[in-house]
Amino acid sequence: MIRETQIQEIIDNKLSEDGMYLVELTIQTDNKICVVIDHEQGVPINYCIELSKLIEAGLDRDEEDFELEVASAGIGQPFKVKQQYVKNIGREVEVLYATGKKFSGKLLDVEEDGFNVEVEEMVKVEGKKRKQLQVKTVNCKFVEVKQVKDIISF
Repeated sequence: MIRETQIQEIIDNKLSEDGMYLVELTIQTDNKICVVIDHEQGVPINYCIELSKLIEAGLDRDEEDFELEVASAGIGQPFKVKQQYVKNIGREVEVLYATGKKFSGKLLDVEEDGFNVEVEEMVKVEGKKRKQLQVKTVNCKFVEVKQVKDIISF
């Protein structure tokens, strides 16, 4: 069976040279290899083709047959690695906690163990009849979050 380390050995240098990063690498029991990559400015389809050819050249189909899929991280898909958080600083994100609580706001920054999101919410202010819009920063820890994804707005 093909191992993840084999694939990583083939692609690591190429990805780092080109400023790309690995988001996900899975190999199913039937040798279906799925490689998902990303970059600050996105990933052109030609780069996926180039990486696919590099992997094909590094493996021997006569020794072991496989199916290969190389893709860029999809818009609106949950973040899987820290670089995706960094890439989306300043953008609107949707945060879903493991507890089921969900909110959205602007991703401000990324820390070692989490990230900060600026949230606008209507709050009852003492002495006022109507709720007022207030902005606050919510600190989220990676271990507490089930998923985070960017919000697409047109």
